[in-house]
Amino acid sequence: MHIETSKIHLVKAILNSNDEEFISRLIDFVNKENADFWHELTPEEKAEIKEGINQLDRGNRKPFRQLLKS
Repeated sequence: MHIETSKIHLVKAILNSNDEEFISRLIDFVNKENADFWHELTPEEKAEIKEGINQLDRGNRKPFRQLLKS
């Protein structure tokens, strides 16, 4: 089935549904699919990522092959 046809069928199914639990599950699914992982990280994880980016910006990096040898 073509993607546009699938979208139309999905929208029709949603519009024709009066099942609140079904709609709620769809909303949860869509929200999870669109969630930004950054907001799910702990402050410590965010700090580590930022430090890694700062190290790269300063030129402090190692080639991948060198890391594999460590």
